[in-house]
Amino acid sequence: MSELILHHYPTSPFAEKARLLLGFKQLSWRSVQIPPIMPKPDLVALTGGYRKTPVLQVGADVYCDTALIARRLEQEKATPALFPEGQEFTVAAFAQWADSVIFQHAVSLVFQPESIAVRFGKLPPEFVKSFVADRSQLFSGGSASRLPAEIARQQWPVFMARVEQQLAREEGDFLFGEPSLADFALAHCLWFVRGTPVTAPLVDAYPALSAWLGRVLGFGHGAHSDMSAEEALRVARDSQPAALPEETFSDPNGFSAGQRVAVAATDYGVDAVEGELLHVGSEEIILRREDPRAGVVHVHFPRLGFRIEAR
Repeated sequence: MSELILHHYPTSPFAEKARLLLGFKQLSWRSVQIPPIMPKPDLVALTGGYRKTPVLQVGADVYCDTALIARRLEQEKATPALFPEGQEFTVAAFAQWADSVIFQHAVSLVFQPESIAVRFGKLPPEFVKSFVADRSQLFSGGSASRLPAEIARQQWPVFMARVEQQLAREEGDFLFGEPSLADFALAHCLWFVRGTPVTAPLVDAYPALSAWLGRVLGFGHGAHSDMSAEEALRVARDSQPAALPEETFSDPNGFSAGQRVAVAATDYGVDAVEGELLHVGSEEIILRREDPRAGVVHVHFPRLGFRIEAR
């Protein structure tokens, strides 16, 4: 069985979500550090252009977006479940909402000038300038837009009060009783907001929520060891992609297996990945692509939030 390889960097909120998922599942994994801003030549050799963080590699299969990474980890180890039986829709829908709406608010709050001054205060001005330019490019061309800070500040207490109410009324210790993907989708956003003393009170002011966040973060990151990017590329080159799902190919827009296409996110980070379309299932899209450094790889995307275009 191939090792789980996570391509990430420490301060990425979605990477923290993936790390917590690995910890919750009590899985061992290899850690490949990637740059927080472009260029990312080693990562792009695997993905074909997808630049968001994190990416999960399993041999010659590359999984983009934490929504799909969560489902791949569920295949790797069924229990404890990220999608508890009978709650699959509720959990997936809440996670999608948190990853979009709450994350959008968190980004706006974290990137206020007062917070930026603390978060980047010890970093070289050249890096800060490059980081801001990179994130501006990241949000260019997609459906997601930057939320004005004054709106984020106004709306944030509504969300937090609703979560407080949910936790107070739920019999278990987590959002929907037992822990699920919903908890991790919300937790990584709040972990991000708590990153500086400027924004931490926006979370710490809510006692039940703060206690719940401590329980979620308490799952840790699992057992991991470092791996170089070159070693990860060698693993891809030396591996064969896994067999395609037995699920029926289903695309309502007329795309067919074997067609040359490009797949891209629709919200932000909309860099397209070109390849041969292998599979469109209920939850994922799979492309085959070949790279001089990575060899033949299958790149997996969630169906939700991504588009397919002919090439």
